[in-house]
Amino acid sequence: NVGLIAASVGLFIGTTLGFVTGFMGGWIDSVIRVFTDSWMTIPGLTVMIVIASYVDEFELWTMALVISLFSWPGPARVIRAQVLSMRERGYVQTAQLSGASIVDIMFKEMMPNLLPYLAATFTGAVSGAILAATGLEILGLGPTRIPTLGMTINGALRASAILRGMWWWWGFPIVMLVLIFVSLFLMTIGLDEI
Repeated sequence: NVGLIAASVGLFIGTTLGFVTGFMGGWIDSVIRVFTDSWMTIPGLTVMIVIASYVDEFELWTMALVISLFSWPGPARVIRAQVLSMRERGYVQTAQLSGASIVDIMFKEMMPNLLPYLAATFTGAVSGAILAATGLEILGLGPTRIPTLGMTINGALRASAILRGMWWWWGFPIVMLVLIFVSLFLMTIGLDEI
């Protein structure tokens, strides 16, 4: 759930900003691009650890929204680059000359061509959000009342399962995480080829 929520919110913000900067250009593009590049330099996991340590109960929705704060710059840059290249193509210029509104050009002309990029970016964002959420949960900063793979690994670490030879406590969650990441990676590769 955390991965889907964080990736959806991050992709929505990134797509909106990428469309605006790529299509409008000018000073709007410069300001948002500088803000996006500056935001990418902030170490997201460190900030999330600090936020999680100050919050009494880190619920799934709270964790997803905090993770989405750091997942939007990547999609914003990808969509901006694609919109910049599409803006110069013939069908967009024809739509502009025919008097179509900016919203029509963005959503009727350009958006259908961006759907494969959005799908590939979404699967990558889900993978990154799951990795961030699992990292927080392994450190013990996740939701304690909900059984997740990260909290299972955290419980195994607290119970010294590695030292006691109880490999199944931490082994199965790690195998599940590997399978999730490999499947998302394969989906991303397939969507990139489309």
